[in-house]
Amino acid sequence: MSAQLIDGKAIAQAIREEIRLGVERLRQEHGVVPGLATVLVGDNPASVSYVTAKNKACAELGMASFQHTLPADITEEKLLALIDQLNRDASVHGILVQLPLPKGICESRVIEAIDPRKDVDGFHPVNVGRLMLGDPVFPPCTPAGIQALIIRSGTPIEGAEVVVVGRSNIVGKPVAVMLLQKQRGANATVTVCHTQTRDLAFHTRRADILIVAAGRPQAITGDMIRPGATVIDVGVNRVGYTESGKVKLVGDVDFDSAVKVAGKITPVPGGVGPMTITMLMRNTLRAARLHLGLPLDG
Repeated sequence: MSAQLIDGKAIAQAIREEIRLGVERLRQEHGVVPGLATVLVGDNPASVSYVTAKNKACAELGMASFQHTLPADITEEKLLALIDQLNRDASVHGILVQLPLPKGICESRVIEAIDPRKDVDGFHPVNVGRLMLGDPVFPPCTPAGIQALIIRSGTPIEGAEVVVVGRSNIVGKPVAVMLLQKQRGANATVTVCHTQTRDLAFHTRRADILIVAAGRPQAITGDMIRPGATVIDVGVNRVGYTESGKVKLVGDVDFDSAVKVAGKITPVPGGVGPMTITMLMRNTLRAARLHLGLPLDG
């Protein structure tokens, strides 16, 4: 048996085309171009790469992007002043402050300073609360991408046993909450496992849908997976270099053993990764529609 690969690139591209059409419709019917402001503090290479990719996606989808690159030694007061300025800028519908921030700046204060109506990352406590209540405006991007992958791969969620490995505020907790809600694309029975879980394999073998965001390379092996299960691997771990000198990436799932057992599986790279920025673009479009008092999806 060899699992069917869930092609995150293809699914992301299909969703981006839907977003592009939505952006064009908003421009034609209301004269509004969705605008995303990205704030980068310092020059962390990974952060620079992420922000560059986000701005490129905006351009491809017909959105406006406003990049603010700040020195690593900027004061928290000045950063908060910029966020206040962006909150009041009508051309900016979404604000994204790239994390992590340098030492000396309180991330929670920065996140809470963003207008919840422009918090396209979905990290503001107001948006986290709405997610918990089952009425999200901006679902966090990676969990939303995971849910979309499961749905568009044709995997039934309603009534399924879902096991999430990892309890981070960015992936594990929100995706668990999203999949247990009483609504379409959810209605699952969800178990969350973490570093203190006893007999992890007992739980993972029960899963119809296994979502792994453990933060440890190849932590889940094929013998820990229920035959035929859908496996979503969120991890991206650098483990050296290929013979050609490229960085070698592996997930939190041991792909070679898992692919022989699972029914469907996401590869690394090319699975969850392409979905995150795509769902950020969707949230930015939703933010522009919210600004105009329109239904969030349309």
